[in-house]
Amino acid sequence: MSTRDKPPTGSRPTGTFRPAVLRPMVPDVPPVQSAMQRAGALGSLLSRLKASQECLEVVKACLPPAMAAHVRSGALDDEGWTLLAANSAVSAKLRQLQPDLMDALKKKGLKVNAIRVRVQRQ
Repeated sequence: MSTRDKPPTGSRPTGTFRPAVLRPMVPDVPPVQSAMQRAGALGSLLSRLKASQECLEVVKACLPPAMAAHVRSGALDDEGWTLLAANSAVSAKLRQLQPDLMDALKKKGLKVNAIRVRVQRQ
C-alpha cells in the first residue's frame, strides 16, 4: 500500500459529514405580553384590559346566564367602565341593574367610577 492510499493521520475518515450548527439570524423575540409590560403606555393599556376583564367576570356573576352571554366588556378609563350590550333589551336591563352592579364591583375591591352601557351593533 502506497502512502497515497493511506488516509492522513489525525483527519476524519472520508465519507462522514457533519453539518454546521445553524444559529438563528434574528435574536429571540420576547412574548407580546412581556413586551407590553415593559413599554410604559402599552403596560398601562394591558393593565386596563385586565381590570376590564375582571369587572366583566364580577358583573356576569350577577346576571342571569342567558343575559350574561349577551354582555361584553368595553373600555375602562378614569371616567368609568363601558359595558357593551348585544341589543337594546339587554341594554335596558343593564341600566336597571347598574346600582347592584356597582355594589358588586365595590365588594370585590374594583374601583369603577361609573358604568356606561352601550349597544354594540354587530
